[in-house]
This record gives sequence, C-alpha cells and structure tokens, in this order.
Amino acid sequence: QSINEIINDLKSKKRMNRLLQGDVGSGKTIISIIAMVANYLSGYQSALMVPTEILATQHYETMKEILKDLNVNIALLTGSLPKNKKDLIHEELKLGKIDMVVGTHALIQEEVVYKNLGLVITDEQHRFGVNQRNAFKNKGITPDILSMSATPIPRTYALTIYGDMEISSIKTKPAN
Repeated sequence: QSINEIINDLKSKKRMNRLLQGDVGSGKTIISIIAMVANYLSGYQSALMVPTEILATQHYETMKEILKDLNVNIALLTGSLPKNKKDLIHEELKLGKIDMVVGTHALIQEEVVYKNLGLVITDEQHRFGVNQRNAFKNKGITPDILSMSATPIPRTYALTIYGDMEISSIKTKPAN
C-alpha cells in the first residue's frame, strides 16, 4: 500500500510531501529505493540523506547490490571523503552523471548543485533540523519529498509539525 501511495504521488502533477513510517526492519529502505528507481526511470536524480556516515554507507552498499543490474550511477557523499572525491561527485551531480546519491548533511552543502533533482528522501528525518530539511528540499526545483521515520507520529501531530504532509504507515513487515 505504501509503495502504491508513493508511486501515485510521483505520477501526479502535485509535489509529493509524504512521511513513511514503520518499525525498524519493516521495509522503509526498500520502499525508498523503489521510489528512487521510479524517479530514475522518469529521468530525474534522487538524493537520500541520512544522519550518520555508517548509515549512509550501509544504504549505499544495499542500493548498489539491489540495483546492480540496472544502468544506474549511484554515489556516496559524506563529510569524511577526501576533497578530490567530493569535488568529482559535485561535478558529476551538476552534470547529471549521477542518478542517485546517498549521504549525510554533505548533500545540502552550498557547493552541491544537482542538474535535475526530482526526489529528496530524508531517513530518520527527526534527527535533522527544520533548516537542514528545508535546505535539502530547496536543492531542486520543487522536488518530491519523502521523509522516513521509525517513530510513529499521529497524523494530527505530524500536520502541526510538518504542515501539509501525507502519511504512509507500514503496519506489517514484509515476508523474508
């Protein structure tokens, strides 16, 4: 159901602003990867921001493995990368050579420019401040926004905090 809600949002002319919530291990990451693939197939770049370098590396490795048979260019951008590697990723993002990027707050630095950013995803969104989340969504021209959290947030509370946001909840873990 969550995948269908997100894909329908991505297909609509209205900007997606959706919170995906579910327990740890419920499948939020795979759902975000499916959204990124749909975005890629539509010709746009995607960016996934996470709070730690360890989590960024885990997501990056997972994505590379899952998407190895697709002709998709995935990058990892974190603060600890050597300057020459960061500069190369910055250049490739600007030229549109990178389709999907996973990283920490390094994704929202001023020098990071995207050619065609269509989807921004924030994992553990509660660990980022309002200014960081705003800087991320403002990196593109009205990109779709997907936030993920393992902390259940009632709809009325979410609307108070985040504004006009749709909520998808994963209630059962996927098989296997």
